[in-house]
Amino acid sequence: KKDIPVANFIMHEIHCNRNIEVCRYCSELIPKSEMKNHIESEHVQVTCKCGMKIEKCLLKDHEASACPLRPAVCQYCDIQLTFDKLQDHEIYCGARTERCGGCGRNIMVKDLKEHPRVCG
Repeated sequence: KKDIPVANFIMHEIHCNRNIEVCRYCSELIPKSEMKNHIESEHVQVTCKCGMKIEKCLLKDHEASACPLRPAVCQYCDIQLTFDKLQDHEIYCGARTERCGGCGRNIMVKDLKEHPRVCG
């Protein structure tokens, strides 16, 4: 999968056929001597803390963007909790009220950013 000078092509092709293998899972070119280690380290099935079984090489992406147990921060109080609990928490947390220093009315936390435009 690289440009090879024509003069070296036959030797290169023989070398590749003898020493390089395409991984059946990810299509990466791997030295034949390292294929077993590659499959065991990258493609073995592991279980995420959420219980989902996934290939080891995909675990970091899953934990960062898809795992329901990944860390998440409430937009209203900055508390850290798991993503699967975030929505319920933010509904509750955003419905709390705080007194406005300008007009003295109790304003829901979720409306505090917009309130200064209509305050007073």
